[in-house]
Amino acid sequence: MLRNRRRLVAWLLAGVVLAVVLTLYDADRTGVSDPKAAPSAAPSGALPDTATPAPTTTPGPTATPSPTAPPGTGEPSPAASATACTSPGACGYPDANSTGPRIALERHDTGNMSIKKDGTVIKGWDIRGSLDVYANDVTIIDSRITSTNWWGVNLRPGFSGLKVLHTTITAVPGKGPDNGGVNYAVSNMGGSSIEVGWCDISVFGNALSMGQGDLHDNYVHDLVAFRNQGGEWQHIDAVISGGGNKGRLTIRHNTLLNSTPVDKGSTAAVGLFADTGVVSSVVVEDNWLAGGAYALYGGGPGATGIRVTGNVFSTQYHPASGAYGPVTAWNAGGAGNVWKDNRMSDGRPVEPAS
Repeated sequence: MLRNRRRLVAWLLAGVVLAVVLTLYDADRTGVSDPKAAPSAAPSGALPDTATPAPTTTPGPTATPSPTAPPGTGEPSPAASATACTSPGACGYPDANSTGPRIALERHDTGNMSIKKDGTVIKGWDIRGSLDVYANDVTIIDSRITSTNWWGVNLRPGFSGLKVLHTTITAVPGKGPDNGGVNYAVSNMGGSSIEVGWCDISVFGNALSMGQGDLHDNYVHDLVAFRNQGGEWQHIDAVISGGGNKGRLTIRHNTLLNSTPVDKGSTAAVGLFADTGVVSSVVVEDNWLAGGAYALYGGGPGATGIRVTGNVFSTQYHPASGAYGPVTAWNAGGAGNVWKDNRMSDGRPVEPAS
């Protein structure tokens, strides 16, 4: 009798297990594999309503994308236009954190020093004075220059190959031979291009002065107004070119600020002027520009080969970037002149006056 009961219990248990297995098999066949029973995949290029986009990766020091639309893409998307570019550093442009010397410095009280040996390299110097270059292929790197002269670094006529890299160049307001005036942080009087890159430049009234050169990744700021010996306010520009150059001037990915008041000589962030000849062969690309009477002077009626592309005109000093507007003296009909993809820092497109 006991044996029969055990057999019955065993058969009952086996029946229960079989029923469960059959139920699970049927659910797997008719439920999960049924396209109506599971959410469909999101269309290509779209996210499901409940999905959270993956966070973007913050670029490192060598990856500093422009906040403006890439050349050739036309108008930015509505989202890009709605996002204001708040400051140079936050938007991938040079500032105090990405420019100047990268190593410890040793003090050198040079006074107004002349360099006359080709291939001279100055590295790691904290200079009290200025450098007058009468030599070829001179490199100044990872240094600091505090000048009481008209210039920080001056390349003399007949010489070439100057490089000024990762260097802080500043001056002492109220000093200098021209009644307290200080003028050029870096001046190219030579007959060929020079390179100025990753430099932190301040005080000098016309900070970067040249008709040809490669100016990139510099931070020009806190320029100081000054009077000449006749008592007149001198022009103040972060970059200035007087025209008549034979080579190319490239101004790319710099922060160029001119906060000085217009009634004290403030002229431009980039001033391309036909003072000594026709302005030609200039590239102004992917810069942060702010201040001056106009942020950019475009070379005037005879200017040719001027390419102004992908720049941000900041409103940090004036609602129109410059006191009177973002740009003037633009020659729209000049051969090779291109104006493209230039924006205000709030995303609005910038077009020269016709």
